[in-house]
Amino acid sequence: MRSMFASLRFHNYRLWFAGALVSNVGTWMQRVAQDWLVLTVLTQESGVAVGVVTGLQFAPFLFLSPWAGVLADRLNHRRLLVATQVGQGVLALGLGTLVLSGHATLWHVYIFAFLLGCVTAIDGPVRQTFVSDLVPADSLPNAVGLNSTSFNAARLIGPGVAGFLIAWLGTGWVFMLNGGSYLATILALLLMREHELSTVPRTTRGRGQILEGLRYVRHRGDIILIMVVVGIVSMFGLNFQLTSALMARTEFGKGPGEYGMLGSIIAIGSLSGALLAARRKRPGVALVLGSAFAFGVVDSVLALMPTYPSFAVLCVPVGLAALTMMTAANATIQTTTEPAMRGRVMALYMMVFLGVAPIGSPIVGWVGEAFGARWSIGIGAIASLSAAAGAALIPRRWNVQVRYHVRWPMVRVTYPLTTAAKRAARDDAILRIGAQAIEDVAAQP
Repeated sequence: MRSMFASLRFHNYRLWFAGALVSNVGTWMQRVAQDWLVLTVLTQESGVAVGVVTGLQFAPFLFLSPWAGVLADRLNHRRLLVATQVGQGVLALGLGTLVLSGHATLWHVYIFAFLLGCVTAIDGPVRQTFVSDLVPADSLPNAVGLNSTSFNAARLIGPGVAGFLIAWLGTGWVFMLNGGSYLATILALLLMREHELSTVPRTTRGRGQILEGLRYVRHRGDIILIMVVVGIVSMFGLNFQLTSALMARTEFGKGPGEYGMLGSIIAIGSLSGALLAARRKRPGVALVLGSAFAFGVVDSVLALMPTYPSFAVLCVPVGLAALTMMTAANATIQTTTEPAMRGRVMALYMMVFLGVAPIGSPIVGWVGEAFGARWSIGIGAIASLSAAAGAALIPRRWNVQVRYHVRWPMVRVTYPLTTAAKRAARDDAILRIGAQAIEDVAAQP
């Protein structure tokens, strides 16, 4: 247990963890309230409209993430985070005011979702890289795992609380409460001890910095493979808020309380995966691919569950597999990327991970409307299994080889040496032989 929560011994990280936990609870509450507002108040159970809102909220990641990555590598992380938290809080309060006044329309939700996506796109890369300012390098995998623990502990609390608050007070007050929750993160950032923050190399202002990040990723076959697999799974499989709303409302005839509980139940599995990730010292590509395949398997079974209780129970392993994949991908990229490039690389990763939602969410919503809510989950399962299996066929050009086995370890990833790497290894061997010969001569009487 001590190793699982090792990063909490650092004062600044404890503040960050506590502040993020409160803010994340509010964020999950708003996600549930936003989807329920669109699905039941502003439309007549339109899965497409919910998908469009989700898409608009993540669309800015497609065009703002590279620029946001440069900002994360160039500017002071703490000050930039304070600015993004203020922006997100103001937007939540604005939407809440419109709903409470009775003037909210579907177009208002579209606009606020897009604006929130713009701020979040800037917040994402710096939030990810800020963890390396709070803990030493050897504690980074543990800190990344605990970040996911905070996010998913909030996911365990937020949706359920939101469901009951929607039934009791309405969606407007949920938005207002979320706006106030950002004060916790702002206060945590302001109370940090500046002298204990790690000094990370900053990139000076210059031309071609986005292209420099793209060139770096282009020569990293392992990062490309992670981005491709995670991007496909995220596009079609990680639409839990949308698919759960459709299943709860159209398949099982449930209300906002039961819908909110599904999000909390998924978070039980996600939280378990996050705690396991916090104990893992060396995540890698094999874990990403294995968990993506496992997610596809359990997601396909989830789509077939005949009752609300059986559906809810199977949400636990779905959340576990999804979180294991996401945490392994995040930690692998962060721990293997040069510090001066980390912001730009994480921005490109988030552009793929979150930016594909504008493409996938409307498609998943349309599938749910046209063929039924179960197929909105089924399409994610098919895509996840295809991505994990296809990884074994296409990565040779990226200098990465993937093999699946029936016995443990079920996934093995190897990195064949390039010509340059072989030359470097040969030169290193020559140097070591030469050094050993000098030592032997010196040791002779």
